[in-house]
Amino acid sequence: MINIVKITDYMSEELISLNLKAKTKDEVLLELSKLMETSPNISNEGNNIYKSLVEREKLGSTGIGKGVAIPHAKTEAAKELTIAFGISKEKIDFKSMDNEGVNIFFVFASPNKDSQIYLKVLARISRLIREESFRQGLLECKSASEVIEYISKKESV
Repeated sequence: MINIVKITDYMSEELISLNLKAKTKDEVLLELSKLMETSPNISNEGNNIYKSLVEREKLGSTGIGKGVAIPHAKTEAAKELTIAFGISKEKIDFKSMDNEGVNIFFVFASPNKDSQIYLKVLARISRLIREESFRQGLLECKSASEVIEYISKKESV
């Protein structure tokens, strides 16, 4: 049996914010990195997650278009792959490939040694968010548990 990597295996309700306060790209990275640091999988020493996300963004925006960004970083501050999720009521300029604002954010941190899982999860998210109905469904979720339930249901199709 093939071991299928599921996005929801690396998410938890505590790392989901459906009402981000941030108004800029930098504020989004800071707000979501602070949220991520509440996870036991993440070391919160010296803003490492935030710094790693900012460094990654310097290579090119992780705003992939259609209102979605997937900021991600490989860092020793992560004990294992950890995903935070956020929605902004307002579109935020994330220097996306399509020049559209972003309001759906999947943010992940992964230890340097976990490349395979990291790439598989990135690929799964990328595939799902291509669908307009998936993006719309995420925006309609009213709670963190609904987000996880919704993604889980879409992953099992």
